Amino acid sequence: MRFRPPGWRLCLAALLLVLFATSGNSPLTQLERIEARGSLMMLTLNGATTYYIGSEGETGFEYELARMFARHIEQPLEVIALPTIADLLNALQNGKGDFIAANLSRTTERQAKLRFGPPYQAVAPVVVYRRGSSRPTSLDDLHEGRLVILAGTSYEPLLERLAPDLDWISDSEASIEDLFDAISNEEIDYTIVDSNILELNRRFFPAIRPAFELNARQELAWATQRSDDDSLTQKMREFFTLAEENGRLADLQQRHYDHVESYEPVGTFTFMRQIRERLPPLRPYFEQAAEANDLDWRLLAAVGYQESHWNPHAVSPTGVRGVMMLTQRTARQLGVDNRIDPQQSIEGGARYLRSMIDRLPDRIAYPDRLWLALAAYNVGLGHLEDARILTERLGGNPDRWLDVRDHLPLLTQERWHSQTRFGYARGYEPVHFVENIRTFHEILMWMEGREHPLLTATEPSGRDHDAMD
Repeated sequence: MRFRPPGWRLCLAALLLVLFATSGNSPLTQLERIEARGSLMMLTLNGATTYYIGSEGETGFEYELARMFARHIEQPLEVIALPTIADLLNALQNGKGDFIAANLSRTTERQAKLRFGPPYQAVAPVVVYRRGSSRPTSLDDLHEGRLVILAGTSYEPLLERLAPDLDWISDSEASIEDLFDAISNEEIDYTIVDSNILELNRRFFPAIRPAFELNARQELAWATQRSDDDSLTQKMREFFTLAEENGRLADLQQRHYDHVESYEPVGTFTFMRQIRERLPPLRPYFEQAAEANDLDWRLLAAVGYQESHWNPHAVSPTGVRGVMMLTQRTARQLGVDNRIDPQQSIEGGARYLRSMIDRLPDRIAYPDRLWLALAAYNVGLGHLEDARILTERLGGNPDRWLDVRDHLPLLTQERWHSQTRFGYARGYEPVHFVENIRTFHEILMWMEGREHPLLTATEPSGRDHDAMD
């Protein structure tokens, strides 16, 4: 972050903040206090929908949305991640943060204590159960099981209103991932989460299933302290109006949620099994090839899984072979003389993916650059360029994966592919290819970030490395 000496107005605001902020009669508005401090302080939870450290650094839907808002008010964003919703509420009331951005439902009970910005997403509370057990269809079916929910959530007053005779446990220490894990291990029977949280986490916990939605759609919104000062929420209203008008809010929602909409978690069981059975001898090759080509080994492994399920002897009906399913022509260009040799195949696949990334126009930024390169890996750079041209011709952005993704299937239609240089292509395949790889990549990152025993077990010892070399 570049340091800029404050102007006289900022110095004066800082002085006033020192003089009056601790008194009950501060003349500064909340927005002025943020400007005087020189940062916007976001209170949030660690989680897939809120804030976490990914392969490219800090990410999460709430975090990226808050970062956009911080740019809107021209302040750097400071993130404070706390364990529970109760901790967030206490921190906000004690002035340790400016606003809460953590999938917070704008309920009647909370509006009596907090000031909310405009809603940006509507979700439904969903009862979650374990695959293979009897599926409940109403709250009456939960009486015989163990229902545990996170303390401080909006589900407590909701259950008190809808099912006052139902017993449940409010856990003040668990995370939502702890509850999903407990359901997977049959330690508890049910929990309740918002539908968007369930969508993103089903990939990581394949045993969990949605049972039914409670009859209360809830709006998510950011929360600030409830007072006569609404300067910060006024800026939020301004920001969200602009974000909806220019499509940036929809774009962010698509980037974080669209690739998991059609995900079938049954496939995760196979994926987990292959992590244990097939990944260990291949992992050093993925790591070596990734390092040599400036790639993430987990991404490269995700490509290999999508291509062959990490089977070195895989052969397709069209003649592509090996872990990375290289064509004979591509293998020859890459200097791979034995496509079923896993080390050669993985090294060749890494070089090929790197070439796709490097051959795209320099103006295309990550992560769009990566998703477009993966599509080219699958369908070929020529067909990708055809789809990008069609995207631009039809009013989309050819440098944006979400736009190109929507136009790739047009290459299957004669009216469109007849206008392109390379003609017909099975345009649905690269779409599924990229979205599946994104899912497998995120699962591997999630597992490694939590030192999941299944992934940790794939780390070969030094002797194993020597044997493979």
